[in-house]
Amino acid sequence: MPSRREQVRARANDCCEYCQLPQVCSALPHELDHIRARKHRGQTSLENLCWACAYCNSAKGPNLSGYDEATDELVALFNPRTDVWTEHFEWKGAVLVGKTPIGRATIDVLQINRPEQVEHLRLFMLAGVFRVPR
Repeated sequence: MPSRREQVRARANDCCEYCQLPQVCSALPHELDHIRARKHRGQTSLENLCWACAYCNSAKGPNLSGYDEATDELVALFNPRTDVWTEHFEWKGAVLVGKTPIGRATIDVLQINRPEQVEHLRLFMLAGVFRVPR
């Protein structure tokens, strides 16, 4: 039977469940992320784990929420186990756009549209290595 890590990786198709970056596009290995951090009594279970690139996982840390830039309201961050990615995010070229308060807050807290990340994705798109997930 595959390890829990391998099960999470396979379920995510080896892509970050927040920004959709495939492992093949990152020099750093993707990591297991506790959606609800252990410091907030999050369990190490398949239901509370997701596959995250090192950039998203590092920026997210133990955060459970963030402020929506459009409403300035505190909202929960995107939860890959209970939320549908396409309801909260869409790609505009190499820029990830939040369609909802959850999407916008997640992009902000995880710093997904850092200039270097956008350029990184743009180059992978030009090379045909990264295609916008549909």
